[in-house]
Formats: sequence, structure tokens, C-alpha cells
Amino acid sequence: MTERYDVVVVGGGIVGLATSLQLLRRRPDLRLAVLEKEAEVATHQSGHNSGVLHAGLYYVPGSLKARLCREGKAEVERFAEERGIPFERCGKLVVALDEGELGRFETLKARAIANQVEGLREVGPQELREIEPHAAGIKALYSPGTGIIDFRRVALAYADEIRAVGGTILTGQRVTAITERPAGLLVTTTGSDGVERDLVARDAITAAGLQSDRVAAMTGDEGSDRIVPFRGDYYTLTPDARHLCRGLIYPVPDPSFPFLGVHFTKRIDGEVWAGPNAVLAFARQGYRRSDVNVRELLAALSFRGFQRLAAKYLRTGLGEMWRDFWQPAFLAEMQRYVPEVRADQIVFGPSGVRAQALGRDGKMVDDFSLGESRHVIHVRNAPSPAATASLAIGRELADRAISRFELA
Repeated sequence: MTERYDVVVVGGGIVGLATSLQLLRRRPDLRLAVLEKEAEVATHQSGHNSGVLHAGLYYVPGSLKARLCREGKAEVERFAEERGIPFERCGKLVVALDEGELGRFETLKARAIANQVEGLREVGPQELREIEPHAAGIKALYSPGTGIIDFRRVALAYADEIRAVGGTILTGQRVTAITERPAGLLVTTTGSDGVERDLVARDAITAAGLQSDRVAAMTGDEGSDRIVPFRGDYYTLTPDARHLCRGLIYPVPDPSFPFLGVHFTKRIDGEVWAGPNAVLAFARQGYRRSDVNVRELLAALSFRGFQRLAAKYLRTGLGEMWRDFWQPAFLAEMQRYVPEVRADQIVFGPSGVRAQALGRDGKMVDDFSLGESRHVIHVRNAPSPAATASLAIGRELADRAISRFELA
């Protein structure tokens, strides 16, 4: 017997779950199902991140990222307080190491002020050392409200509430086709047992992360951007070295490369991570260096947008790859910010894969990107700070869905 729903949400990561929760808060009578291909929810980007509650320093003023990060952080903190999920506002220092970085530092400062980052202030060498006694630098931006949390625990709490208010979460269900019909959509899935099933839904929202472009293509809304996966490896500090970082120590962003670079992150469990680097992942779910999916790798390498990106950032990209395979090079980058850290105090740690939308022109899609068609709303690009902004993104999508799908 075919299952019927008002709305199907494709993707059981933190954004898909937050969207489902926000929809059900507004319309608790909706028949809603979340489809997740893995055996559990929140197993990819939602469960492989550094756990930073971002305050919104970096994002273009007026962008969706800037607005939804600020709003979402406050909402996630309230949600965590209500459910007893621990978080800590440990603070972040964005450190300028020398005078050559001061121009970029001032640009970042202006952006952070425009984004109304709470409690932001500039600190000199003395106060910098009071906040982080072991950090290098001549000047820093201090964001005392930046925090840390376990986002997988947050996502699991979203899932619990979805079920509590009547939503359905179907795990182990890979979406293989989405077919438009006069009255809505036929969504076909293949279960972990190999059995196909059909679901009928009036409308759908897709938040498929690493598979978002593929799922969009199923609806005929392929678009010109492609998801290119970038793997980031972390090192962890040994327990005797954790005192070297009290909170978060970040570099001033380098405009010559579209990633933040190596930084130090205190974790809510007490660990300290250093990293990540940023290299092309050889599989969309390639968390290890040995993980290779030849079809996915060839698709990335043959995509004109990636070729243009690689040509533009060839030297910097080669440096990232060198640090990925040569620990002394990674350590040297760490020591630029925390000079006292030693080789015997770092252990190769976890990795994450970032789903990054990339245009054919070789430019990374910087902002959150949402797309709409007759019966489907797509989350096309939702990199960091999507976890911080999850409830705000979910609210934005829920409002769009209620209006577009006439759910009110």
C-alpha cells in the first residue's frame, strides 16, 4: 500500500530535521516524513564538524548567511537550554600575526561590525595574551559570544521532537527518483534491504547535503552548480597540551583561498582540535584518505568549474595537500598561532567532508542557496555556518513552503 504524505523532506541532517521541526511547529496536523538514506540521522556533515556556534564575523553583510547565522545561534542556544544540552560561550580570537595581515584584519573587522556581532572588540597584544596566554599575534578581534556545542546531539533532539509531534522519520531509505504527477510527487526509495517503496507527497523539501545537486536533478531542476566535496583533516591535542588553547583561535581569512585555514577549536567534551586543511575528497563521503569512488572523483575532476578553481588556486591547493600528507608541515602551520605546541602533543584525529556548491565559472557559491520549483524547494548550498543557523534556515524554508505550497 502506497504511503501518502503532505510533505516529504529529503535528508536527515541537521538542516532537514530543523526544517521538518519548524514546519510541524507551525502546522502540527501535517503528514510529514523525513527520508534519510543512512541507518541513523545526522551521520555526515551534521556529525562531522567542529561544533562551533558561530557569531557571524565572516559573512557578507545582508546575505542569508549573515542574517540566519545571527538569528539561528540565538535559537539553537534557547533550544539547548530548554533541553539540557550543554554549550559554552568560550569566545573566539581572530588573530593577525604580523603587519602584513592588518589590511585583511580591518576588512574583517568592518564586516563583523556591520553584522552586529555581539560583544565584538579589538584587542592588542597584552589583552590577547590575557585571553589566550599561548597564542601568537600582534592584534586580534575578540568575539566573546562565539561558542561550542555538540551539533549531532542537537540534531538528535530535533528528531526526537519531530517524532513527538507526529512526524515520521524513515531511515535506511535512499531516494532514487522523484516524479511529478498532476496532484504532487511520487518519491521512490530503495531501502537498506534492497526493497523499493513508493511514497506519494503533495510537496517536497530537499536538504540532501553532499547529494543535494543529484537530488535536485531528479526533479528536473538540475541547475548549473555542482557539489564538489572537500575533505578536512584535524589533529587533536594530547590531554597535557589542551591548556594551550582556552577557546577558539582563528586566522584572519586569506582572500587567496576560499577556506579559513588551520585554527584551534576547543570542544564541548574538553578536547582541542587543530585544523582542518582543505583538499579534494576522492568520494562524496570520503572521510579517509583511502576512500575513493572513481565515478565521483572523475565527475569532480572533469567538471569545468573545478578545473578553473584548481587552476586559480593551484599553489595554495598544493600546499594544502602537502600539509595533509606531511605532519611536520601541518605542525608548522599550527605553531604559527600556538608556538609552544610540539610534535609529540598532536595526534591525527577526525575528518569531515564539506559539501560545497561550485559554479561552472570556478567560483564557490558563498551564500546559502535555496531553489524552488512547482512542488519542490531545494537547499542547494548550506556549508558552515548551517548547523549554527539550522533553526533559522528551517524557519525560512517552512515559511516559504507554507506560502508556496498553500499549506496555511
